[in-house]
Amino acid sequence: MISIAVVDDEKSFSDQLTGFIQRYAKEQNLDVQVTVFQDGMEIADDFRSKWDIIFLDIQMQLLDGLSTARRIRACDQDVIIIFVTTMAQYAINGYEVDAFDYVLKPLEYPQFTLRMAKAVREVEKKKAHAHIMLKKWSDWVKVSTDDILYIEVSGHTLRYVTVNETYEKRATIGDAEKELEGLPFSRCSLSFLVNLKRIDRISKDTVILGSHQLSISRNRKKEFLQAFTDYLEATY
Repeated sequence: MISIAVVDDEKSFSDQLTGFIQRYAKEQNLDVQVTVFQDGMEIADDFRSKWDIIFLDIQMQLLDGLSTARRIRACDQDVIIIFVTTMAQYAINGYEVDAFDYVLKPLEYPQFTLRMAKAVREVEKKKAHAHIMLKKWSDWVKVSTDDILYIEVSGHTLRYVTVNETYEKRATIGDAEKELEGLPFSRCSLSFLVNLKRIDRISKDTVILGSHQLSISRNRKKEFLQAFTDYLEATY
């Protein structure tokens, strides 16, 4: 299921866009749910991080699209925002809120499908990386990547240390990095791949995650600290 919000104060356009989304979903055999909001205030007030894609009109009377996007980003860094505008130059400030793309009014279906396909690929990528399968004894377990504290390599074995369990897997640290690509994980040394979301403190050459303390190697320190800084800037 892909959850999509359409935010536009022009009913004829929101009806057209909803129709295009449903048409595209039928053609591509996608399961989508579309909710329409008539103004930015409707979606921004008491916002909940439940949307995968938000089509957001830039020019609205009560709360314009850019202001709405800022309020959304304060709650959700991951949702895909696609601005809707009459002129492309109105969307140039989209970088401020990490806008994914924009569509132009009047809307044409071929133009829409290009943006929609790109957005759906990104949603599928995010959803695919949200969980990974790890083995515990003889059972395969679906583990949220958010629950992983760090991954340690020892020879050809990886130890996935999570909030509640530890799992082992025959693979390289490079395999783990590739599997978690696009998510906030960074190497603090040759042996440890750390979930930046789970860091409680960094003290000199040590990164602390709850009761776990991992050493930061000299040759990885600059890159690791920069990755952590970039993560914080994107989140707060």
